[in-house]
Amino acid sequence: MNGIVTAVSSGATHAFSKQNRECIRLLAGLGVEGDAHMGQTVKHRSRVARDPAQPNLRQVHLIHAELHDELRAAGFTVSAGEMGENITTRGVDLLGLPTGTRLYLGDTAVVEVTGLRNPCVQLDNFQPGLMSAVLEGDACGNLVRKSGVMGIVLAGGEVRPGDAIRVELPAEPHRPLEPV
Repeated sequence: MNGIVTAVSSGATHAFSKQNRECIRLLAGLGVEGDAHMGQTVKHRSRVARDPAQPNLRQVHLIHAELHDELRAAGFTVSAGEMGENITTRGVDLLGLPTGTRLYLGDTAVVEVTGLRNPCVQLDNFQPGLMSAVLEGDACGNLVRKSGVMGIVLAGGEVRPGDAIRVELPAEPHRPLEPV
């Protein structure tokens, strides 16, 4: 299961959407250079309020471009970076990956998937109904969160649109993704 990077985005402030870039630099143990969520400890404002010393498992946010396609087909106007992601991918089933999967991006960068992005009300502030559009139930009645995955940077490097993504699954038994 290999894919491609379709867009990269970052933002220096805690705004909902991030600006598309020609290139972002991932820094090992920190995240996206210059991004508001960069750091060893948590930077998400609600999590900082609870415990600012907890480790930052949300250094990099990845969304699959296939979700954007699905949302556009449902009548939403969404493009890369607008849902706050740093890296937009195509061809990788991000939501089907187990915890601990390593994503090799471009020449040197490696991101380890830590869990699912838990969608929040900011999605509805961006476009009414968007939050419910990224949540659904599966056949067993379990909640499915479709708004991407979060990860930490194991190895730094530059990431650009067009870069290849190589997926390395962790050793079994695999742990399913949970919200982080």
